[in-house]
Amino acid sequence: MLGFLKTPVVITAEINVNLVVLTVMGLISRLWGLSYPRAVVFDEVYYGQFVSLYMKRIFFVDDSGPPFGHMLLALGGYLGGFDGNFLWNRIGAEYSMNVPVWSLRLLPALAGALCVPLAYQILVELQFSHCAALGAALLILLENSLITQSRFMLLESILIFFILLAVLSYLKFYNLQRHSSFSGSWWFWLLLTGVACSCAVGVKYMGLFTYILLLAIAGLHFWHMIGDQNLSNVSLMCHFLARGLALIVIPAAMYLSFFYVHLTLLYRSGPHDQIMTSAFQASLEGGLARITQGQPLEVAYGSQITLRNVLGKPMQCWLHSHTNTYPIRYENGRGSSHQQQVTCYPFKDVNNWWIVKDPGMQQLVVSNPPRPVRHGHIVQLVHGITTRYLNTHDVAAPLSPHSQEVSCYIDYNISMPAQNLWRVEIVNRESDTDVWKTILSEVRFVHVNTSAVLKAIVSHFQLSGASLPEWGYRQLEVVGEKLSKGYHQSMVWNVEEHRYGKSQEQKEREVELHSPTQMDISKNLSFMAKFTELQWKILTLKNEDTEHKYSSSALDWITMDTNIAYWLHPTSGAQIHLLGNVVTWASANVAALVYTCLSLWYLIRRRRKIYDIPEDAWQLWVSAGGICVGGWAVNYLPFFLMEKTLFLYHYLPALTFQILLIPIVLQHLSDHLCRYLVL
Repeated sequence: MLGFLKTPVVITAEINVNLVVLTVMGLISRLWGLSYPRAVVFDEVYYGQFVSLYMKRIFFVDDSGPPFGHMLLALGGYLGGFDGNFLWNRIGAEYSMNVPVWSLRLLPALAGALCVPLAYQILVELQFSHCAALGAALLILLENSLITQSRFMLLESILIFFILLAVLSYLKFYNLQRHSSFSGSWWFWLLLTGVACSCAVGVKYMGLFTYILLLAIAGLHFWHMIGDQNLSNVSLMCHFLARGLALIVIPAAMYLSFFYVHLTLLYRSGPHDQIMTSAFQASLEGGLARITQGQPLEVAYGSQITLRNVLGKPMQCWLHSHTNTYPIRYENGRGSSHQQQVTCYPFKDVNNWWIVKDPGMQQLVVSNPPRPVRHGHIVQLVHGITTRYLNTHDVAAPLSPHSQEVSCYIDYNISMPAQNLWRVEIVNRESDTDVWKTILSEVRFVHVNTSAVLKAIVSHFQLSGASLPEWGYRQLEVVGEKLSKGYHQSMVWNVEEHRYGKSQEQKEREVELHSPTQMDISKNLSFMAKFTELQWKILTLKNEDTEHKYSSSALDWITMDTNIAYWLHPTSGAQIHLLGNVVTWASANVAALVYTCLSLWYLIRRRRKIYDIPEDAWQLWVSAGGICVGGWAVNYLPFFLMEKTLFLYHYLPALTFQILLIPIVLQHLSDHLCRYLVL
């Protein structure tokens, strides 16, 4: 029974010495002196702010991409014991002693180091010689732009690592396809392909380019499988479902998980949450949640409310009025109604409060029991402090003459009667009997007399910096926009702060309006609702792109006619620049040109039934080009269509694929063309 103890347990392992040496060299080149300089280097000033916010659990929005890359950088800070207390306000600022510089830069450095053995393995899986694979790895190892980028708290090296891991995993999966489909290793590499793709997209949206390339290659390979008569319909369906699960379902689930972790970690309110909806802000600890916690859910006649414009950009603003009136004549000579001004004000203020009034009753308090306002009900909105009614009429707005002026009505005893009835339309209603709800309901106010919709004009401010003149205190314009099919978010409002009014007397009501609300009810958003809103903000929120000293065009990258000064020592003059290796970049360009010309030559000759190289060599040539030239193209050409500030480091993923092409072209020339020349 214990006979197995009579023989020794033997474990055998194959060690690729090339791979081990390359990995060690990669680690040395990226980790040696990693803490130098102990100062903020270029975009560390940008990413460091997000790391600090993670450490303090404060919510933020970064329009540059998904949160996974930021979370990896924050992981380095967490492992180093960083407390988030550092002011990231200046490139070159010396790090204080509480900042674990080595830990913060560790993960990008490790990712950059592991790109070296990944390059080696990719060429081996493409069926090229170990000599060519070694050459590709050495070129990645010695490329100083890749070394520089991976030694600081930046995301490009992490992005390139996941891109190369995805390519390698797919190649290993594809090579196993021929003889061991659905084996354990087959599943492992297929699933790892999907995981690596989702991680690449999660770091930066640039990873989407390589993900799409691999999906296209996988689709092409599956198309060829369909023509294989040896595969049954059931087998084909299993292959299709396996690829769909690994390359689409799992990446999508992982992408959602990045946001789930992000939102779970960042549960506190901060300066970035002001661009989110009121419901989102109320779900965060502190900030708006402290103000709105426990507010009445249903808006009733007599409710005291503040109305926030849903658009939220270029900044949030609330429906507002004050005692000042529109000037009798504007600067251009047009006349106004001289009624009380109504604006959209980007700050919380007591003049943002309005009372929802039943047109058929005089009372401005909530009855017992409350009578809720529903979709389609007619209301009057009374300004809380001045007690004047929200009004619009056929008078041109001050900055938007094609729209109607919105005001609070003053009776001047002239032939301009009040037109102050508004129909409440709940945009996100589930039925036509829905009740108007605090924070949750998005509503339009349609003027009964003219069918104009209450709208905040933010485009003036956003595009040209214009707002109301001095007489309007530079606040944003509110107009009545003629109702049309469809609507814009600037026409939609939601109740942010809400209380049930109790004071009929104006003096008592003013005291009530100045006091905070205090009631008990919860308004939690689901994860999917928060994810959808945050994802939309990331995709649509764009910071003002300004010309940067070191910005460049995509055309400058090929010729390396640009660089970036990352850091300058204040006394010694020592500098760090992002600058490529001239020989490597020139060789990569030549290799891409040679590959393109040779491919066209071969295609023309094959069309004439002239086969210059064996069929297996041709398939190898095409496969290598699909990965390397395709990878270069999808990671480079889209930048010609982008309207954003570009920098040299945006080219590094494309450059990595182009570098892999150099030994491929050299081996092909050596194996085929040089042999013909000798003959």
